[in-house]
Amino acid sequence: MNYRKAISTILLLLLSTIGQAETIEVTVNGLVCGFCAQGIEKRLRRFPATVDVLVSLEQRLVAVSLNADTDISDANLTEALEGAGYAVKAIRRTETPIAVLREQVKAGRR
Repeated sequence: MNYRKAISTILLLLLSTIGQAETIEVTVNGLVCGFCAQGIEKRLRRFPATVDVLVSLEQRLVAVSLNADTDISDANLTEALEGAGYAVKAIRRTETPIAVLREQVKAGRR
C-alpha cells in the first residue's frame, strides 16, 4: 500500500468515527439484486438513529451505523428486514466503523 493511500484510509477511518457510536451488522438471506439493496437502504434510513447503511449482496451483509447515544432494537431491525421479505440469520453489534466494513467488502476481505 502506498503512503498516500494509507494516509487517506486512516483519515477516512478517523472521520467516520466522529459522532458514531455503534455499527449493527446483520446477516441476511434473500438478497439477490441491486433493487433489493436499494429497498433495504431506503427502509433502514427511515430510522432516526441511522447515519449510514451498507448492503453487500455477495456477503449477505446489511450494516447500519448509528448516531451516538441512539439505538435501533434487534426486534425493530428484524421486523423491518423480514417485513420486506428477507430472512435475518444473525445480528451483531460492533464498534467497527461502516467505512471499514465498506473497504473490507470492496477488497473482498469480508
